[in-house]
Amino acid sequence: MYMPKHFDEPRPEAMHALMRERPLATLVALTTRGLEANHIPLLVDPEPGPFGTLRGHVARGNPLWRDFNAGIEALAVFTGPDAYITPSWYPGKKVDGKVVPTWNYATVHAKGKLIVHDDPAWLRPHLEQLVATHEASFPKPWKVSDAPDDYVAKMIGAVVGIEIPIHSLVGKWKMSQNRAEADRASVVQGLRALGDEMSGEVATLVAKG
Repeated sequence: MYMPKHFDEPRPEAMHALMRERPLATLVALTTRGLEANHIPLLVDPEPGPFGTLRGHVARGNPLWRDFNAGIEALAVFTGPDAYITPSWYPGKKVDGKVVPTWNYATVHAKGKLIVHDDPAWLRPHLEQLVATHEASFPKPWKVSDAPDDYVAKMIGAVVGIEIPIHSLVGKWKMSQNRAEADRASVVQGLRALGDEMSGEVATLVAKG
């Protein structure tokens, strides 16, 4: 990933936070059919340090778990908030017009060797953790044990676990750090005026610097 120095976010804790907030990753792997991209919710475990481990699962019918190239690292891309930035927000537009549009975004790229777990003893705890994580905000969280045991066993048999010990973790926060303070303040104001949640999240990141 192209990385100008002012957009680099090197802190594992900041990258892990984005990965938890936006867990649906694009997992890219080299297979016998060439590069394949799958969209998979992945849990990040900070251990072992410094980058941690990703865990998820795919449908048994998904050929990824059978024919990925075990010698080549897979790439998981996590996409954070993003927004179009109009040059109309820059004070310089009224001075000399030498401004152009851009796009602000935050993203994390995690790389590592993909490991397959075709084992109910691995899958059940993983699925329970996945469910507990994403049900936590509901008034009455659903649990795996709420479903009949025979049904749960059938569903577990329909998926295969995947694990990626992270070898490389790169974060890019392109949030107007290359602009003058007046431009940044104007971008924050313009984004917040849009009133939608995503623009507000980008405005917060721009304001943080």
